[in-house]
Amino acid sequence: MMTMISKRSTPMKNSGSQIILGIDPGTAIMGYGLVKRTGSKIECVDYGTLTTKSGLPEHIRLKDLYRGLDKLIKKHKPDFTAIENIFYFKNQKTIIGVAQARGIALLAGAQNGKECFSFTPLQIKQAVTGWGQADKKQVQAMVKTLLRLNEIPKPDDAADALAVAICCAHSLNILRILKK
Repeated sequence: MMTMISKRSTPMKNSGSQIILGIDPGTAIMGYGLVKRTGSKIECVDYGTLTTKSGLPEHIRLKDLYRGLDKLIKKHKPDFTAIENIFYFKNQKTIIGVAQARGIALLAGAQNGKECFSFTPLQIKQAVTGWGQADKKQVQAMVKTLLRLNEIPKPDDAADALAVAICCAHSLNILRILKK
């Protein structure tokens, strides 16, 4: 059984703007953040986490994550999905689970006809703070500032997912040029 924790829930219509779903992949906790980009303005639509029970078999946990993402995509109808890329992990045991969760996120986007973009932690930090070596607290503080939120989004996974979405929002113009 998967639990969905949402902090905001205001679906926004897409009128000359783009909605981006950012995902911080994980099997136990998957962060998500939705932002709306209109011109150079970026605002928060929704954020939260999808969580799974640790005692369940991995295929059930992945199925639950897929269903949760599918519901989010159908509810908010994002134009794009942006997913943090696996770059480096200290714990080799967790990298496989994160890779599987990342695959589920890519599948959910593809199954719903969404264009998916991947960003490394370095790219995300640079896009959000202007510095690729920023720490987690600096990234979270900038997410709060850039989205004009009253507080830093919690849990960390949701703040990280919003950072992924912000990175994608800042990168859309160049991504379109490179695609051509």
